Amino acid sequence: MPQSDQGVTKDRYMLIPRTAIFIRRGDEYLLIKGAPTKRLWAGKYNGLGGHVERGENVLFSAQRELLEEAGITADLWLCGTVIVDAGDVGICLFAFCGDNVRGEIKASSEGTVEWVKKEAVLHLPVVDDLPILLERIHGMQRGDPPFSARSFYENEKIKIVFGS
Repeated sequence: MPQSDQGVTKDRYMLIPRTAIFIRRGDEYLLIKGAPTKRLWAGKYNGLGGHVERGENVLFSAQRELLEEAGITADLWLCGTVIVDAGDVGICLFAFCGDNVRGEIKASSEGTVEWVKKEAVLHLPVVDDLPILLERIHGMQRGDPPFSARSFYENEKIKIVFGS
């Protein structure tokens, strides 16, 4: 369908695609602690990931981000999508789970990467959605249907509503 037929209007989201990658090892997750120089989430833990560049598909983007931010590769699978309400523009977050890590983990300009126990996330400085997303994906296995969710702030508190 040509661009003119896509139905783009001001009352609909324009979405920016991003990836979030959650590599698991038992009850641990490979997380990145944002570099102190970062404009956003400096010193806070987050999943790895980032923007999908023009011309990339989301899986390739996740693989590229994993290599850039942690120096590793892994077997990745889509575990869910989250539409993040960011005002006039939205974020479409493609969440990937992964295992079977290959390579040596290394830091990058984005921050330091480390294995963190799931329960420790509740006691660390983290981005707002991390504990909620980890809780949702923790019991998922490769082959499970991906979840879908919507994320927004209400009274300055994050809300993530999962589809049934």
